Amino acid sequence: MKKRQVMVRREVANTSSSVIRNIRYGECQKNHAANIGGYAVDGCREFMASAGEGTNGALTCAACGCHRNFHKREVQTEVVCEYSPPNNSGR
Repeated sequence: MKKRQVMVRREVANTSSSVIRNIRYGECQKNHAANIGGYAVDGCREFMASAGEGTNGALTCAACGCHRNFHKREVQTEVVCEYSPPNNSGR
C-alpha cells in the first residue's frame, strides 16, 4: 500500500480585505547549450501561450516553443482593504 502525502494551502481572508494575485511569465531562461557544456538563451522576452486556456498548448510558448516553466514567474500581489466606518446612528 502506497502512502500519499497531501499538502493543503490555505489563505486566510478577513471580511474587510481581500488579496488579488496576478501571475505573469517573463523572459525565457532555458539553457539551450547545456548539452555541450555552454550557456545560451534564446532571448524570448515574454511567454505567449500557443493555444487557449485549458489545453496542452496553453503551457507552450508560441515564440520560443519552450514549456511555461522555463519562463521567469513574476507574482504581483495586491491587498485590497474595504473600510466601513462604525455605525453611529444611536447619537
